[in-house]
Amino acid sequence: MTVQPALDAAALAACDRRLAAADELLAAGYPGDDGRRQPVHTVYVPADAYRPSLAGEWGRSALEAADAAGGLEALARRIGVGDQHDDGGSRTAVLAGLVEAKLRDEPIEDLRIDFEDGFGDRGDEAEDAAAVAAGQAVSADVAAGTAPPFIGIRFKSLEAPTRRRGLRTLDLFLAALLESGPLPQQLVLTLPKVTSVDQVEAMADVVERLETAHALAPGTLGFEVQMETPQLILADDGTVPSARLLHAGRGRVTSLHYGTYDYSASLGIAAAYQSMEHPAADHAKNVLQVAVAGTGVHLSDGSTNILPVGDSENADAAWRLHARLVRRHLERGIYQGWDLHAAQLPTRFLATYAFYRDGFAAAATRLRNYVHRIESSVMDEPATARALADFIRRGRTCGALTAGEIEQAAGVDAATLDALALNRPINAEEGTHV
Repeated sequence: MTVQPALDAAALAACDRRLAAADELLAAGYPGDDGRRQPVHTVYVPADAYRPSLAGEWGRSALEAADAAGGLEALARRIGVGDQHDDGGSRTAVLAGLVEAKLRDEPIEDLRIDFEDGFGDRGDEAEDAAAVAAGQAVSADVAAGTAPPFIGIRFKSLEAPTRRRGLRTLDLFLAALLESGPLPQQLVLTLPKVTSVDQVEAMADVVERLETAHALAPGTLGFEVQMETPQLILADDGTVPSARLLHAGRGRVTSLHYGTYDYSASLGIAAAYQSMEHPAADHAKNVLQVAVAGTGVHLSDGSTNILPVGDSENADAAWRLHARLVRRHLERGIYQGWDLHAAQLPTRFLATYAFYRDGFAAAATRLRNYVHRIESSVMDEPATARALADFIRRGRTCGALTAGEIEQAAGVDAATLDALALNRPINAEEGTHV
């Protein structure tokens, strides 16, 4: 018996035509991860505190703070990320060794020179001079090979009282930077305290004008949006502006950053209870996480202002809090946060590296079984395989996992891992699939 389909070529073509516009909108608005690196943190420093080689200074200060606490191994155990009973301390020693290398080689992944809250209003003459000096210093930092992989400025918001000042600072910084040398490969511009989609559209116009003025290729300049106001979570018409602005930015928006304290204060939360883990903070970040899903736009958590300084009791409490908050946002699928002090770097990387190393063995086994079609008690689907590969890939990118141990445990090389994580075709000769 021959079964004939009822839908002929004309019917299928009609369906294609009907959905063509929706297909185009989906492809343009939700292109997925483009593979660009996401830093695990952003460090903010006041504009007048920035100078070339600052990242290395922070790394040395971080190691000194850890040494004063008994070393990275001891600190790992005290904050709960080191195994208290591992094999002769080997697992914790490996973790500490990787973090020590990170603090020596790349202690800051993303540095933001702050002309907003960290700088304040010092008058136009002072800010003009600081903007030019920052552009020149970034160029010198990059030329010397001492700049972090990601670097840029946070200028004042596009709210009416600070709009012209913020744009002038951006303009002068960029001009000074380009006069001193080429743009950094990962230049990051941060637009704070956004309250409307209109501001994002205006910012897209501004960077387009700056590209034209400096003969930069179209699309060279993107910008982050800091989510610090309730107007981005719920507008007066009931819509969610944080979702709309991603598409209104015409491909210029690179990430959304949650601002812990401005957002909390705007809701009337008492200062003692303002925190990255307040239910109001979780609600806002849940909305942002859904908004960025599939768009290729990154999402960052905020900061804690409880710093590991002062006596050992206060420092230990702050380190434990910071490590717990870092682990918390990682477990919730937010892979970036803010750091405000050099002494937070040990716990940033100890907690981050422990997160990836704790989950590595299980993820590697499941990925190996999926790629090589090995029967097991867990039957993973392609979407889960992508999540497993993305987890391992992120661990490799930040330095928590090595390429050698990934290939040995997961049975995939770097190219296959990247293809799986980014949902791209894999070489059929390797016998792998997506």
